[in-house]
Amino acid sequence: MTYHLAVDIGASSGRTILGWIDNGKLKLEEIYRFENYIKKEKGTLVWDIKHLVKEVINGIAKCREIGKFPETVAVDTWGVDYVLIDENGKEILPAVSYRDDRTNLVQEEISKVVSQKELYGRTGIQKQNFNTIYQLYCDKKSGKLDNAKCFLMIPDYIAYKLTGVMKNEYTNATTTNLVNAKTKTWDYEIIDRLGIKKDIFFKLSQPKTEIGSFNEKTKMAVGFDCKVICAPSHDTASAVCACPVDDKSVYISSGTWSLIGTENTAPVLSDEALNANFTNEGGINYRFRFLKNIMGMWLFQNIRRNLDKKFTYDDMMNLAMQSTYCEKIDPNAPEFIAPENMIDAVKKYLNNDALSLDSVINSVYHSLAQSYADAVLEIEKISGKTIELINIVGGGSKDRYLNSLTRKYTGKKVLAGPVEATATGNIICQLMYDDENLTLEKARELVKNSLDIKEVD
Repeated sequence: MTYHLAVDIGASSGRTILGWIDNGKLKLEEIYRFENYIKKEKGTLVWDIKHLVKEVINGIAKCREIGKFPETVAVDTWGVDYVLIDENGKEILPAVSYRDDRTNLVQEEISKVVSQKELYGRTGIQKQNFNTIYQLYCDKKSGKLDNAKCFLMIPDYIAYKLTGVMKNEYTNATTTNLVNAKTKTWDYEIIDRLGIKKDIFFKLSQPKTEIGSFNEKTKMAVGFDCKVICAPSHDTASAVCACPVDDKSVYISSGTWSLIGTENTAPVLSDEALNANFTNEGGINYRFRFLKNIMGMWLFQNIRRNLDKKFTYDDMMNLAMQSTYCEKIDPNAPEFIAPENMIDAVKKYLNNDALSLDSVINSVYHSLAQSYADAVLEIEKISGKTIELINIVGGGSKDRYLNSLTRKYTGKKVLAGPVEATATGNIICQLMYDDENLTLEKARELVKNSLDIKEVD
């Protein structure tokens, strides 16, 4: 049996999942799971990257324990964030989280150098306060960039720690707002105009590119050798890779963020797309993910945390279903990015301090479903497509109530699954690396015929 291992890390948790083909069906087995979290360090929200690397090593070592050794491994994570490396190969810490507010003061400054209209016309990436372009500009102003020799997105960095080899993978690099959508390479003109060092970036590598084998330290820690390759290292790119989309369907990659969009072979760079704040992120085989970012399960994750995790997500769903309150919030409002208390933030937004818990949660449910419906209408208007089907993938696809509300608000046919879409896309990219005759279309058909995908009533 030939095994492949997906290292799949989201903003709140990570996992290692083995994949293989058995009797023409794709099989998946989660073998390790760990927490990921933001911590506050000297007033700044940062990632504990030492913890991440340690847990990735633990997750890979689990393969030895169960006697299933992968031939390849690939890493995917969230986008935007990165680690700077100095001339000695050491990290320039901290690795700041996109949820930190340090970028708030530099956006106007950047817009004087390159307008949002020009930036969108070149990169096709929607304006978000935390985009890498703003973070790197902050590092330039603070002097942190002075000693940087290399720039690595989070999955690039983890691959570097496993192999000692540095590469920049294409799909995650597109989330930086610094990759030209037409040339599909770093936009060095913008980088130069902003005074960001050009030589810290590597030539972009496509998914299915080999990075290298485990270095000696990794081999000693996990007990075997293995090739590391580039998956679509942005988690949404991997999720969409596994999603059987066509011109009459949209996907919702439902996790900490809800990413709703369609797949195109060329970027949409119109003023209409700019004004609707849609993004054109890179996908496998130079596909474009024309999508909108909507604050997703992050809202529920924080409500649950505010309740000291006394409720399961199913408990919260059942509470919401008991409520008739459905006044709506804007899920993407700045006050929901990193509030001290999400429940209080929702109450304040709705100007109703007396709201019961079930009403707060129900408001979030209806607000997300409404935002999905609005996004579908925008996609139809801007792209000219007629959407008939919504395919919800990822962990959020398990939420029966949100799936049902999505069907109700959009009026479209809704499919739910696969749940582990991101890891699945990561795995099928490795399968395509292993078998050059396995096309993306065939790989998606394999997913469709192998995993649990259900129509929502």
